[in-house]
Amino acid sequence: MDQRKARFTSLSGLEIGRVYSADDLKGWNAHSDLGAPGEFPYTRGVYSTMYRGRLWTMRQFAGFGTAEDTNRRFKYLLQHGQTGLSVAFDMPTLMGLDSDDPLARGEVGHCGVAVSSLADMERLFEGIPLDQVTTSMTINGPAAILFAMYLAVAERRGIPVARLGGTLQNDILKEYIAQKEWLFPPEPHLRLIIDTVAYCARSMPKWHPISISGYHIREAGSTAVQELAFTLYDGLTYVDAAVKSGLNVDAFAPQLSFFFNVHNDLFEEIAKFRAARRLWAREMEQRYHPKDPRSLQLRCHAQTAGCSLTAQQPLNNVVRTTLQALAAVLGGAQSLHTNSMDETLALPTEDAVKLALRTQQIIAHESEVTNTVDPLGGAYYVESLTNRLEEGAREYFRRLDQMGGMVRAIEQGFPQREILDASLRYQSEVERKERAIVGVNEYVERSEPPIPTLKIGPEVEQSQAKRLADLRSHRDSFRMAGTLQALQEAAAGDENLMPYLIDAVKAQATLGEICAALKEVFGTYREPVVL
Repeated sequence: MDQRKARFTSLSGLEIGRVYSADDLKGWNAHSDLGAPGEFPYTRGVYSTMYRGRLWTMRQFAGFGTAEDTNRRFKYLLQHGQTGLSVAFDMPTLMGLDSDDPLARGEVGHCGVAVSSLADMERLFEGIPLDQVTTSMTINGPAAILFAMYLAVAERRGIPVARLGGTLQNDILKEYIAQKEWLFPPEPHLRLIIDTVAYCARSMPKWHPISISGYHIREAGSTAVQELAFTLYDGLTYVDAAVKSGLNVDAFAPQLSFFFNVHNDLFEEIAKFRAARRLWAREMEQRYHPKDPRSLQLRCHAQTAGCSLTAQQPLNNVVRTTLQALAAVLGGAQSLHTNSMDETLALPTEDAVKLALRTQQIIAHESEVTNTVDPLGGAYYVESLTNRLEEGAREYFRRLDQMGGMVRAIEQGFPQREILDASLRYQSEVERKERAIVGVNEYVERSEPPIPTLKIGPEVEQSQAKRLADLRSHRDSFRMAGTLQALQEAAAGDENLMPYLIDAVKAQATLGEICAALKEVFGTYREPVVL
């Protein structure tokens, strides 16, 4: 492939024509394929007024060091106009480990906030009105446990859980596919997820119990088509599991949410959001026949592509993030995180994260792109891309159906292998300079001045270990052990585990202790070798 040909190939490998016309939309129907905003198949948006009625939620991802450190960052962002919180947890927490676990050594607080106990969760949200600010928690393997801690904090403050709004990522299938942060085999993990879905359907109408994530699938190297296909099929897998558990589809489907990456190909990314809404609506209608139209609506959060940021010439990342954020807005996302320019080097500084937030605010208030709904709707190129992305995703759906579903496909290594191949193709194109990355393989500078970065010292791990030691020495050990035994007995049966998890965290059982207790019942998981 030569330089000229590469320039006319999308990031998904779709060949792009020189110009588009009505001939490229043969068979396309403006009524059934496009429709009106807020109406089936929701290609143009899930709400009739979209941003004219309400702007997207500006939800900057934040978390580092201790709970107090992150609490200060949360308050800083809220003071500068952020409209929703998003929690980044450190690697030990993501893996269900306490901060004083030997396997956590050297990682505590580095890529997110350390949360090992209910006390940590209380410090994390100290002074923040949980019934007035929505919270997103990016955690999957131990998601139900962190969720239980959040609910216990609200209960201690006298806030009814029905008033809490937010999102729990809680998407274990994409962990097996892409991010690799699991604790148990697929079936027990699915059970935990469905337990949170049922709990929220019954008690928390404003909470999204799953954020079905394509973001990490894309970060692992997938194409836009693969991100679209695997994410939506994961979503259908959760719906199927919930329905088989006895839940009515309309009781929980309106509370599902999605999370997409926004990469560099501006028009392909815009088309991806539009194709996602249309494909989800059509598949939900065909497979489950819901009566509530909200069950057909795909509502999503978007985050600019971390994998597109470069350590070289990091100021260039401001431009990349701006274009990606614009694509998310033109695509109709309901909330958005914009990456900071220094995130490839370290945790973002206050100045960098404020600039990332200001990027959203300038798009919202100065660009005028919010004045009309789906301003690119009907454009030959955009509609053609939307069609081709949907068709590509449907082809993956057919293959996954033939394999017996996503869990069986994961066990065979199919989505992992597809992403690996796509990642290798992209990297080869970059290395051969068939795809230009400014500052990396084009317009390279020999030397660059250093930029200030945020560092996490060993004192974070030391303070966390001391706090855990104090907690264990002062809690009622008999009460705590009793809640863990009750949790294990419920896990061996078929009861909803959320009440037992809430009891355990209120008795000061730590994250690591709860996960260890569940592993005794559920077992662990070994990934298949992908060749």
